[in-house]
Amino acid sequence: MASNNEHKHDPNVLHPHISPTSMYLKVAAALFALTILTVVAHHFHVQLGAFAGPIAFGIAAVKATLVLLYFMHLKDDNNMNRAIFASGFFFLVVLLLFSVIDIATRVVETSPL
Repeated sequence: MASNNEHKHDPNVLHPHISPTSMYLKVAAALFALTILTVVAHHFHVQLGAFAGPIAFGIAAVKATLVLLYFMHLKDDNNMNRAIFASGFFFLVVLLLFSVIDIATRVVETSPL
């Protein structure tokens, strides 16, 4: 029989699937900072002009990436789950691309009235 000493948990050993609390606090602080940056960027949207949208989407993409990697544990997950998430974003880009092409190629119609 195995002795009880073999089954004791050593609190000094860090297991790869267990993330330390400090990491979650750092990621949460980064998300709060990016949220504040989003609010600041919104206040300067007139000065940013055409760059306001891409800047907002860029900040949102960084926040979504942090959530996916750390809170949804994709950082420590296998490559199949990463591929599934990446394919979802790929098809989102395809959908947006088709929408942009549709809007850009529309013919302006004038009313005969």
